[in-house]
Amino acid sequence: MTTLAPPPTSSPSSGHRVAPPADGGFVARGRRLFTGPAEDPRWTRPALWAILLAATALYAWNITSISGNSFYNAAVYSGTKSWKAFFFGALDSGSFITVDKPPFALWVMGLSARAFGFGIWQLALPMVAVGTGSVALLHRMVKRDFGPVAATVAASALALTPITVAINRDTNPDPILVFLMLLGAAGLLKAVRTGRPMPLVWSAVAIGFAFNTKMMQAYVVLPAFFLVYLWAAHGSLGRRIRHLAVATVALVISSAWWMVVVDLIPASSRPYIGGSTDNTVWDLVIGYNGFGRIFGASSSVGSAGNGASFGGSAGVHRLFNEIMGGQISWLIPFATIALIAGLILRGRAPRTDARRAALMLWGGWFVLHYLTFALAEGTFHPYYVTAMAPGIAALAGAGGVTLYRAFREGSAAKWSWVLPAAVAASAAWAIVLLQRVSGSGTRYTVAEIVVGIAGTVAVLGLLAGRFTRREGLIGFAALAAVVALLAGPAAYSVSAATSATNGTNPTAGPSTGGGMGGMGGMGGGPGGASGSSRTSGTGGRSMGAPPSGGGFAPSGTDTRPSGSETEDRGTGSDRTGGGQAGGGQMGGGGTQVSSAMITYLKKHQDGATWLLAVATDQTASSIILLSGQPVISMGGWSGSDNAMTLAKLKSLVKSGKLHYIIVSSDGGQGTNSEIATWVKAHGTAVKSSAYSSGSSSTTSSSTSSTSSAGGLYRLDASDVG
Repeated sequence: MTTLAPPPTSSPSSGHRVAPPADGGFVARGRRLFTGPAEDPRWTRPALWAILLAATALYAWNITSISGNSFYNAAVYSGTKSWKAFFFGALDSGSFITVDKPPFALWVMGLSARAFGFGIWQLALPMVAVGTGSVALLHRMVKRDFGPVAATVAASALALTPITVAINRDTNPDPILVFLMLLGAAGLLKAVRTGRPMPLVWSAVAIGFAFNTKMMQAYVVLPAFFLVYLWAAHGSLGRRIRHLAVATVALVISSAWWMVVVDLIPASSRPYIGGSTDNTVWDLVIGYNGFGRIFGASSSVGSAGNGASFGGSAGVHRLFNEIMGGQISWLIPFATIALIAGLILRGRAPRTDARRAALMLWGGWFVLHYLTFALAEGTFHPYYVTAMAPGIAALAGAGGVTLYRAFREGSAAKWSWVLPAAVAASAAWAIVLLQRVSGSGTRYTVAEIVVGIAGTVAVLGLLAGRFTRREGLIGFAALAAVVALLAGPAAYSVSAATSATNGTNPTAGPSTGGGMGGMGGMGGGPGGASGSSRTSGTGGRSMGAPPSGGGFAPSGTDTRPSGSETEDRGTGSDRTGGGQAGGGQMGGGGTQVSSAMITYLKKHQDGATWLLAVATDQTASSIILLSGQPVISMGGWSGSDNAMTLAKLKSLVKSGKLHYIIVSSDGGQGTNSEIATWVKAHGTAVKSSAYSSGSSSTTSSSTSSTSSAGGLYRLDASDVG
C-alpha cells in the first residue's frame, strides 16, 4: 500500500533542519493562518473560515435591531454608571438589589459598553464573539482527535443549532457560559493527553468562571470531566487522584471567590442579593440557582415549587416535544447511536486512548445535560439547552466519522447497517419536526423536501456503495447524509437570524405550542405568558412585562431602528408569581408608567438617589433603560424577595434618597402589604393630571408603560415619624 509522507525537514547527511524558504517567518505564518498546517487537506482551513463567517453572519445579522434581555441590559447600564453596581451585578446604579445571577457575563458586556458606549450592538458584540469562538474551539478539539472531516461536521452542527443561534443574538449569559465550559473541556483533553497537572488546573479555573456566569449549571459537566481524567489520563492512579485534588482546589477558589467576598461584606454596605431568601449568595447558589432548578423548590430549604417551565412538562421526552424539538433535538438520534457505537468500537483500545477519552467526554456532556434539562422540575427555559449543543455537535462529527470508518473498513456485517440506520433515524425525525410546522413558511417546506431527498440518497447510496465497493458512491452518499442532517436546523437558524426574537425567552423557528408547565406541568405562567415566546414577530403582554416601547437607550425616547421589534416581549420569567404579594402589592398592573410620568419624576427628583421604587425587576429595568436613572425593585424578579422592608423604606425617605413609590390598592399579606398601607397613609398621591393630559399618559408604540393597580405616591422626610 502506498502512503504519502511530507517532504523531509532535514538533510540526510547533515541531520540539521533545513532552513525555511525566503518568504518564511511572518509571511509564512500569515499564509498558514488562512491555509492551515501543511499536513491538513487544502480544504480544511478554508472550510473552517467559511463556517466561522456563516456563524458570525447568523449571530450578528441586523444586530442593531434586536432588543436583548432588558433585565440584563439595565444591569449592564447601571454598571457603566457605578463601579460598585458593576462589581455586585446590581440592577440599578444605586445598588439596591442585584440580578439573580453572578456578574461575570455582565462584566464582559459592561466592559464592552464602557469601551464603545452603551447600546445594543455593544452588549451583543461579546455574545457574537464568544458564539463564533465556541465554534472555532470545538473545531480545534474535534480535529485533534478525529481529523478535519469530523471537525468540520461538528463545527457546522454547532453553528447551525437553532437555539444556539437564537441565544447568541441575545444578552442572556448563556453564550459566555458555553464558551467557558468549552475552554474547560479543552484544558481537560490536553491534561488527559499529556498527564500534566497544569492544563487540568486551567480547566478547573475555566469552569470556575463559568460558575460565576450561571452558577450550578456550569457544574453539570463535572462528573464527566472527573471520570474522563481518572480513567484515561497518563500516569498512575495515585498521580491522577492527586492531580484531580489540586484541580478541585482551583475549582473551589475560582468559583467561590466572588461569593465569599460579597457575603463577607455587611448587608448594609452592599445590595440585596436578588433571588435569595436570606440576602446571601450562598442561598442563591444552593436554592434558586441550584436545587430549586432541579426539584422546583424556591429556596435551599425546599419550599414548594417555584418552578415554571417554558419548555413543557418535565420528563424524558421533554426535549422532543413541540416546543423543544425544533430547538435542539435534530441530531440527538444520530448522536446517541454514534456515541454507543463509537464506545463499542474503541472498547479494546488502551486505557489512555485519546479518541475513546474524547467520546467519553462528549458523550458525558450530552447525557448529563439531557438528563438535567429533561427531568428538571424547576424553572426551565428553552434557551438553557444551548449548553448541550457542543456535546451533540461533537458526537455528530467525531461519532459520524468513527461510524463511517467502521462502515467502510469493518469486516463484520453489523457495521454495514449502523451508519445508514443512524442517518435514517435523524432524517426521519427531522421530517417529523418539519411536519409540525408545515405551512409556517416556504423555507420549512423546502427544508423538508431537501431532508427527504438527501436522506434517501444517503441511505441508499451508503448501502449500495458498501456492497458494490464503489468508494465514490460512498463518499457522495456521506455528503448527502450531512446535507440531510443539517438542512432542518439550518432553516430554523435562518429564521432565528432574520426574525424578531423574544429578548427574555429567545427561541428559533415558528411557534409550535405554549409551554408553561410549572409544578409538574400546570399551564399558565405569570400573566398567562406562553411558554413558547416566539410568535413570528408578535407577542402578547403579560403581567410585569417591559414597557411596550422597549426603548433601549436611557434617554427616555424610543431609538429603535425602523422595522425593529415592537412587541411587548412577555416576562419569560425566571421566577413565577408575578401576581403574588410583591407584584400585586407594589406595582405590576394598572397605572401607566409613561414617558410623561418619567419626565415628571426626573423634574421633581429633588436630589434623590433613586427616581422611583416599584415592585419587580421587570418594571424597574424598563424604567432604568428609559430614564437613565436608578430605580428600586422592591421585590426582585417576581416581587417576592424581601429586599425592601418598612424600616428600610423609612430610612431611604428620611435621608432624601427616595421620594416616589408606586403601590397598589389591593389588600395583601406580609411586609409588602405593610409597606403599601404605610405609604398610602403617609404619602401624597400624585394625580395623573400632574404629568399628563389626554392620551399622553396612555400606552403607545413610542411610549413605554408598565402598570400598578394603585398609583404614584410622593414621600418626604416630614412624612416619616
